[in-house]
Amino acid sequence: MNIISGIKLPGRNCIFFHLASLTKRGKCNCLYRSYAGYCRTQVTCTQDRCQRLALSGSTRNCFLIGSPDSCRDFTSKGLRCLLNSPNTESYKNAHHSSGRFWFQSSRPLGEISPLSISSVGQLPRHFSTCNIQIIRSFRTSPSFQAAPVPLFWIIVKPAQKLLAIILGRSLRNWWKALPPNKRELLKESARRNKWKILLGVSSLGVLFVVFYFTHLEETPITGRARLLVFGKEHFRELSQMEYNMWMEEFKSKMLPETDARYQVVERVVGHLSESNKDIPQVSALKWVIHVVDEPGVNAFVLPNGQVFVFTGLLNAVSDIHQLSFILGHEIAHAVLEHAAEKASLVHFLDFLSLIVLTMIWAICPRDSLAVVGQWVQSKLQEFMFDRPYSRTLEAEADKVGLQFAAKACVDVRASSVFWQQMELAETIQGQPKLPEWLSTHPSHENRAEHLDRLIPEALKIRESCNCPSLSGPDPRLIFRLNVQHLLESSKDQETPNSTKQDLSKPKLDFPHTQKVEDMPVTFAVKPTN
Repeated sequence: MNIISGIKLPGRNCIFFHLASLTKRGKCNCLYRSYAGYCRTQVTCTQDRCQRLALSGSTRNCFLIGSPDSCRDFTSKGLRCLLNSPNTESYKNAHHSSGRFWFQSSRPLGEISPLSISSVGQLPRHFSTCNIQIIRSFRTSPSFQAAPVPLFWIIVKPAQKLLAIILGRSLRNWWKALPPNKRELLKESARRNKWKILLGVSSLGVLFVVFYFTHLEETPITGRARLLVFGKEHFRELSQMEYNMWMEEFKSKMLPETDARYQVVERVVGHLSESNKDIPQVSALKWVIHVVDEPGVNAFVLPNGQVFVFTGLLNAVSDIHQLSFILGHEIAHAVLEHAAEKASLVHFLDFLSLIVLTMIWAICPRDSLAVVGQWVQSKLQEFMFDRPYSRTLEAEADKVGLQFAAKACVDVRASSVFWQQMELAETIQGQPKLPEWLSTHPSHENRAEHLDRLIPEALKIRESCNCPSLSGPDPRLIFRLNVQHLLESSKDQETPNSTKQDLSKPKLDFPHTQKVEDMPVTFAVKPTN
């Protein structure tokens, strides 16, 4: 026979006690049941012989309301019930064979005292005033989880634009079909009510401003105010879908955990997270490593802590310090919730652009002009808002990632060297150099200069964390000497018969560059007393 009973606590919906199995007369069990980590209740019974049983489990779908006045046996597994005690004492009577058992809790609300089951001939007098209300639940079909909110807006975004185009075009055709006298009447009416129209447009603008300022939040660590429309839970659901997509795409290219390159990345990420565990956003996530055998120089971290590193990046870095900074930069993106922030801004701007798009299609006399106007509007939004904002987020991730690396006792001076190497490699390979305003990322040159300005502050953070002092020459000085040596070697090897292709792709072979699997994965650690 299964017995379900409960007592209500303030601030919690209910506490559940489940599966008290009574087997034979004269024998009973003592349950120790913990629910969701909030509280623990011990139910003891004293009869001829007692046994103890410790149970732990997940939440049960039970709701407890009412007050006890009758008894009932429950034999169906998974039965849901509703019981609520209005007083600080709760009783439940369960008839078992010829004996009667009652539960009592005598401590104030907010505390859970041991509940005792005793065999008595009659129940206490005041027990008859209590009432037990049992409600059987009905079976439902499996619930379907709705799509994450960001994904929903991504799907309906084309439909919104199409609706704006149809509305604007319909207004234009309606205006063209009006007789000249009606047009003049409408223009005269608009002139007479210009203040009302202005008030309506101003009210709409005020609504947008209020929406913007009521959705501002403070960025973790940096304290910068930013617009955040979508919540963390929405993007964690979306990131799980993105994670499944990447795993499906790279399932045949994942390096095993026994690979030396995987172990290097795992240790670097583990060292960064351990050194920055005082930051709640870092310690709250479980960082899972995935190393992909791809030649691209790339790495990214999903909002749910899934770290993806391409082997092309491992071949591009010169030492473990550069790798630590790059991974710190990617972890900073996840910690600062840049994905949700960028999606929120794009969503807000897209909503505003719908009004502009409707006006373009309503005002332009021909569809061809409207298409050109729509293209100009989208490019203005992209180059005036989207890409500059992306570069701002990248610069912020550089700053926070450098702080993460400094707290991990990494040589932060190597951070700017990585971007100088990237710039040199692209120049030697003859890749076109685009203006920064056309890119979503800062240029390698500006990025290196920005990091050079941040390095003194990072060195102070490193010193405050009791990291050992840096030994050896500055990596930036070594890089400049290597570049000078490379240029001199190129001039010496240059001959009149050398082709342009030979000069455009000289081999970059810096003395301090090592393969990742050969890198000594050691960090300067804080001294222990």
